[in-house]
Amino acid sequence: MDPRSLAVPIVQAPLSGGPSTPRLAAAVLGAGGLGFLATGYKTADAVAKDVAELRSLTDAPFGVNLFAASATPADTEGVRSYATSLRGEAERYGVRMGQPRHDDDGFNEKLDLLVSERVALVSFTFGCPHADVFTRLRDAGIGAWVTVTSVAEAALARTAGADALVVQGFEAGGHRGYFVDGAEAEEIGLLSLLRLIAARVPLPLVASGGIADGAALAAVLSAGAAAAQIGTAFMLTPEAGTGDVQRAALRGGGRTALTRAFTGRRARGIVNRFMAEHEADAPVAYPDVHHLTAPIRAAARAAGDPGAINLWAGQTHVLAREEPAAEVVARLVREAREAAAAAAGRLGP
Repeated sequence: MDPRSLAVPIVQAPLSGGPSTPRLAAAVLGAGGLGFLATGYKTADAVAKDVAELRSLTDAPFGVNLFAASATPADTEGVRSYATSLRGEAERYGVRMGQPRHDDDGFNEKLDLLVSERVALVSFTFGCPHADVFTRLRDAGIGAWVTVTSVAEAALARTAGADALVVQGFEAGGHRGYFVDGAEAEEIGLLSLLRLIAARVPLPLVASGGIADGAALAAVLSAGAAAAQIGTAFMLTPEAGTGDVQRAALRGGGRTALTRAFTGRRARGIVNRFMAEHEADAPVAYPDVHHLTAPIRAAARAAGDPGAINLWAGQTHVLAREEPAAEVVARLVREAREAAAAAAGRLGP
């Protein structure tokens, strides 16, 4: 699927961990944008149910996101040390820590399902699959996008067979999409990254990161994107599955930062106690640390305690509004037209 073919250049980001729902995807599709389902942390059977539910709500083509197997090796000694440092957290919430494991989130089972279901589009995050995966999708008539955070990753994805690139800037909420998460990973703002990739990799681009109003939408379209992938701005919509604790945090503002404390992979969220106390000790070990901390996060969520929950959010989360998803789409398009017209006026005749 070519993002340049969208009636409305807005893509609903696949928000793993709860916010992404069939209802949200259907609402965005109904407004002319592209809706996505998230498969992260779900079984293939659960994904099949989501696909069936979304198809019961709309006939429009939609996308489904898969976590590509991480190329980052886990720091096993670091995980053991981190588990020791988290004992107080487990005691605080009366739970046992999870068993760390280095898995691929059921990649092959989910890929088999999506091919059999002939979904319109599959996107990949956390890495770039082998070229054989893209060939298989193409043979099934399925489009393929890859999330990238650098020019080098963009070039690799093009060579492998990606149809389009989701260009993720430093501003984005949630996990960073690096192919390899390490100290050498460069953090680049969205506008700079769009221009760098557009100059060197001839593929359609979808901009992602900090796009929460129409002016930002107009800016990324002007910078070479065919569409904008938007996540945090949809998290307060009634169709989203965002939990009550996270909704309250989004309403409350607060600064964001990158952290590995919750999952072992850098991700942007609203700063809270857990981040402040444990970021310095967190190893590079995804998804091992995700599994380790999952019971602590679940207990904090059940207790309504935002202090130990991964409150993923982009840098512009304070601009998110509590309105239906279709109204978010319509408002962003309206604001983008106004911003583009104002910019054109500033350029003179």
